[in-house]
Amino acid sequence: MREGGKGGTRRGLSRTPQLCPGWLAVVAPFVFYTKSITSLGHLPHLTTIMAPSAIEPVSSSPNNNTPRILVPEKLSPEGLSLLSSSGFIIDNPAPGSLSAEDIAARIGSYQALIVRSETKVTAALLAAGSKLKVVARAGVGVDNIDVKAATEQGIIVVNSPSGNILAAAEHTIALLMATARNVPRGDGTLKQGKWERGKLVGVEVGGKTLGVVGLGKVGLKVARVASGGLGMKVLGLDPYASADVAKAAGVTLVGSLEELLPQVDFLTVHTPLLASTLNLLGEEQFGKMKKTARVLNVARGGVYNEEALLKALDEGWIAGAGIDVFTQEPPKEGSVPSRLAQHPKVVSTPHLGASTVEAQENVSIDVCKQVVVILGGGLPTAAVNAPLILPEEYRRLQPFVKLVEKIGSLYTQHYATNAGDKKRGMIGGRRFELVYHGDLASVSNTRPLFAALVKGLVSSISDAGGRDVNIVNATIIAKERGIAIDERHVRDEGSSAPSTYASAVTLRSISTDGASGGEQIIEGYVSGNAVFISKLDKFAANFQPEGTLLILHNYDEPGKIGNVGMVLGRHGINITFMQVAGLNQEARRAVVDGPVDTENGLKEALMILGVGGDVTGELLEELGKAEGILDVSVVRL
Repeated sequence: MREGGKGGTRRGLSRTPQLCPGWLAVVAPFVFYTKSITSLGHLPHLTTIMAPSAIEPVSSSPNNNTPRILVPEKLSPEGLSLLSSSGFIIDNPAPGSLSAEDIAARIGSYQALIVRSETKVTAALLAAGSKLKVVARAGVGVDNIDVKAATEQGIIVVNSPSGNILAAAEHTIALLMATARNVPRGDGTLKQGKWERGKLVGVEVGGKTLGVVGLGKVGLKVARVASGGLGMKVLGLDPYASADVAKAAGVTLVGSLEELLPQVDFLTVHTPLLASTLNLLGEEQFGKMKKTARVLNVARGGVYNEEALLKALDEGWIAGAGIDVFTQEPPKEGSVPSRLAQHPKVVSTPHLGASTVEAQENVSIDVCKQVVVILGGGLPTAAVNAPLILPEEYRRLQPFVKLVEKIGSLYTQHYATNAGDKKRGMIGGRRFELVYHGDLASVSNTRPLFAALVKGLVSSISDAGGRDVNIVNATIIAKERGIAIDERHVRDEGSSAPSTYASAVTLRSISTDGASGGEQIIEGYVSGNAVFISKLDKFAANFQPEGTLLILHNYDEPGKIGNVGMVLGRHGINITFMQVAGLNQEARRAVVDGPVDTENGLKEALMILGVGGDVTGELLEELGKAEGILDVSVVRL
């Protein structure tokens, strides 16, 4: 659609990108060097080689062009069959029969390596894999793979983020029921010859309130089962939750933990383990819950502070817990995780969330399909380190890909996760508009820019830090997160574009429900290879979005900078740069003409500080209480 120099497109799932066989030929900063996979041609069908316990080194003859895949761990027969039927040579020794040294000695002969969690794919192992094109993790986490080293060597890393969703959700429900009805204790005492029916009176879950923190795929599945199958009232907390998606799952959204905790009878957390979610619940939070409440964790060990949870159980602040994941696995005897696992009020399981026959088959088939696609010259659907940008587009778009990604990450951290301004809080119920100005508006293929925005928006709230977003799956991830993005190309010289720059980008966020604040704007531009933010809401700025930033919304008064500097000094924080961003001309006119406090309105400013050191919650709280400080956010870019 084009109208008078302005055009708009909206990303939909029906748009399928054309695959580029040479997509790995990407230069820095993605540091994918050229490892051409186009020479494979049509793959002949060869008989699968299955070694029961050990494998022989493979001839490196130039005539041996059939890709070879090493699978040193257990993989489902269905996955192995899929690989062999595609014409590849599979070496699948008995699990555990190859040491790390054995794998390193042989890996140079393989184009693909498929692992689960036992094999450590180190930088040294990757360096020895001179022919490797892909490392596949049959599961979700990639903690055992050096993703950075793989990226530097042009090796794609794929995983299976969706294969165990149902298994994890079902295990959460199993723990919910087990804690409610004392199932493990009943089973254990009966097997000991005891009949303790009177001591094991439980509670019904129908009609009770379940709180779900994190409405991703697993969280939503749990919510649907709890509301539709068990008759529970479900409250949800997630800054990215779409109000429509939540409503369809039977979830009522709340705005904060403080609002959620006093209401729930059961609480389950389904978030990645990030700096912002580590020890998400401590003594203060447990103290706000009902004494009859029970908590569940089938997500990540460390989301609950384990020492605080032990105290909450011992002191009777809550009634019980169902825990599948721990900060230390397996827990060492006498440790806090071990004491928690053995606590009489805890139903504990040894990380069984994904341990079903079906889940293991799903992840195996998923990664094997991706390996087949990659070795055939295509793009994977769940690459942890796939590039956002194809080689032919690199030179022109790369700086803007970086800019848009930074803008997205800045938005999430400054607005969506900023607890200081309650009217900002949520991203669900908002629509995004990505506007390309000037020369950039003439670019027809903006898929890399769209993907960069999605990556930036989710980077601070996802396990993979946004690395799982690429040009193939960006629209799918956006839809799953409830993120609606429109793109506009603005070429008019007389438009509202930042005309100072030859090309610029504007991200505009607009409330669709009338309850999540007004319009929010971030603008930026590129100078050489450096990216700059030129506008943040109604404030004219000019800073590089790099490192750790403190952004303070304040009244611009004498002594304000000095007071902030003293607070930072007391906390051992060094200031690397500072900028005061005043109201832009349009905002100043609005203050003068509008029905507001003109004197204070004209004094509003943003203080943007680049800082070094540990920015703690105590520091943010002290800054927020300072006179004349309206709001504080910390942004890590």
